[in-house]
Amino acid sequence: MTSTQGFGVETARPRPGARFRSMLRDSDSLVYLMEAHDGLSARIAEVEGFQAIWASGLSMSTALGVRDSDEASWSQLLGVVENMVESTTVPIIVDGDTGYGNFNTARRFVAKAERVGVAGVCLEDKVFPKMNSFVGDSHTLAEVRDFTAKIKACADARQDPDFVLIARVEALIAGRGMEEALRRATAYHEAGADAIFIHSRRSDAEEILRFSAEWAGRLPLVIAPTTYASTPSSEFHRAGISAVIWANHSMRAAVAAMRRVCREIFNKESVHDTDSELASLAEVFELMDYQEIEETERRVYGA
Repeated sequence: MTSTQGFGVETARPRPGARFRSMLRDSDSLVYLMEAHDGLSARIAEVEGFQAIWASGLSMSTALGVRDSDEASWSQLLGVVENMVESTTVPIIVDGDTGYGNFNTARRFVAKAERVGVAGVCLEDKVFPKMNSFVGDSHTLAEVRDFTAKIKACADARQDPDFVLIARVEALIAGRGMEEALRRATAYHEAGADAIFIHSRRSDAEEILRFSAEWAGRLPLVIAPTTYASTPSSEFHRAGISAVIWANHSMRAAVAAMRRVCREIFNKESVHDTDSELASLAEVFELMDYQEIEETERRVYGA
């Protein structure tokens, strides 16, 4: 691990928005974004090879001990995102939910996210406060006029023209059908969105692939195949989809592992034999590049 990966002196590199746009334009490959919910999970995603990160609202909220129904404030979530930016070098896309209110709160959120150093923000077209898309059936969509106003306001608010605005279409989640999903995506495109995130919770990818065919590449398409994970990624590539988000998997892995270890230690009243299931301290120190501190100390003190 080099000192440029989140710690120490970093070399100059293109702005994160420009880097992510370049990935979306690469028709030869899919962009895979791994979910992260804190600095550690973001760092692990980069070290394990992911070239972009999804700062998941569900996962960050869960890590904060609250529910993904706008119980955490946007300032709390951006505080977490700032730790991710400081721990990594890859572009980060922030799940901005609905923008936390109207066009004004949305543009303030985007402006702050850009200052934090992320590559872009994704906003979804539901009303505030929203509920996670996989919970229940009551998902009220924003009026198209209101959501396009958010997109326009956010586009005007950004300082870097390469900062990416992704419009997330929830019409399929809300049961409003393909025609409505396409109508909304078209309006968001015209309002200034840089990419469309088309969301579905079906167990197969049929409606996602149909949407992609009818969309015909007007803007890059982003998906999160949480419920249709059995679909090979090669099908997404053939369909012309640009980016795939693995949207909550590190958080779910952490929940399962922590519950298992806590249960075992509580039942045994001992940590004997538990270490075999855990990362060693040496692995943690290597991951977090503790060696860089020693190397820098020797350099600055001339040792």
